[in-house]
Amino acid sequence: MEKYRVGVIGGTGMVGQRFISLMENHPWFQLTAIAASSRSAGKTYEEAVGSRWAMAGEIPAEARGIVVQDAEADAEQIAGAVDFVFCAVDMKKEEIRALEEKYAKLECPVVSNNSAHRWTEDVPMVIPEINDSHIQLIHSQRKRLGTKRGFIAVKSNCSLQSYVPALHPLLKYGLEKALVCTYQAISGAGKTFATWPEMVDNVIPYIGGEEEKSEQEPLKIWGEIVDGKLVKAQGPALTAQCLRVPVSDGHMAACFMKFADGKAPSMEQIKADWAAFSGRPQALNLPSAPKQFLHYFEEENRPQTKLDRMLENGMAVSIGRLRPDTQYDYKFVCLSHNTLRGAAGGAVLLAELLCAEGYMEKK
Repeated sequence: MEKYRVGVIGGTGMVGQRFISLMENHPWFQLTAIAASSRSAGKTYEEAVGSRWAMAGEIPAEARGIVVQDAEADAEQIAGAVDFVFCAVDMKKEEIRALEEKYAKLECPVVSNNSAHRWTEDVPMVIPEINDSHIQLIHSQRKRLGTKRGFIAVKSNCSLQSYVPALHPLLKYGLEKALVCTYQAISGAGKTFATWPEMVDNVIPYIGGEEEKSEQEPLKIWGEIVDGKLVKAQGPALTAQCLRVPVSDGHMAACFMKFADGKAPSMEQIKADWAAFSGRPQALNLPSAPKQFLHYFEEENRPQTKLDRMLENGMAVSIGRLRPDTQYDYKFVCLSHNTLRGAAGGAVLLAELLCAEGYMEKK
């Protein structure tokens, strides 16, 4: 098949680098353009990134010589050269909203890792296995923007990519509330141990804005479309506490869940529901989709970040330690790779879904 031409806006940052690495040998996507701030514009990608390259492998050969463009000043040129863009810029929220709408109005679809448009009523915020139907919002959004091809679609925050997929198959039993404590890797802040030595042998019990996102974004994911707008779900009630821990990659969560009186399923039923759960990406056999989305470990000391974060190329969710609780009905531990499933990889999977469902017509 003829590949989709792809641009990465914000290509020099941590998530942007992950996007660049995921484009290497992708069966559907061809990296065509890279954009960043005016400071990087005019340099080759290799020169612009320099010693800040933070991925495990080397800079992909196809990316090294691409001349970085100015994300804002060169928007029209970039939009004309690609079929869609991934966006992972480090700017103020109002600036990001304006930039992403600028590309959309230039008839260039935007698949964003940023949070700026997550609460825009007609912008779908999608975990592809869970709420793929929300991409229908694009029709309403295009009417508002006055576009034929252009739109914005976003992925949800990295911190909820482990526990929301685990809770989702259990909503049918009357899940009333959940408490979650997340233990989040430093790459979620765009850092490595070399650039953030203060995190070695340290835990920071605060991540700005993270707890609010962890409590509210799942309600949009579980919401429904009404008159062309997304109305968030009223429950289950969620409360979260988010900590930064000295781990390079991988967000872990300890989750407690309470069901309506008399409706709690058995542990065996919960494990069976997790094992059986799949979504639209698996049905469509999308290139980045894990074959088994939710993996349950019976070992009492799993999942472990170092052992399990790369399960199914970092796109699967690991679950373990399901057991009864004295205050809630059950508790468990779960894990996802924050820059793969939680960030760039989740956005690539969303782009694949949008292509498969006909929202990304080639120019």
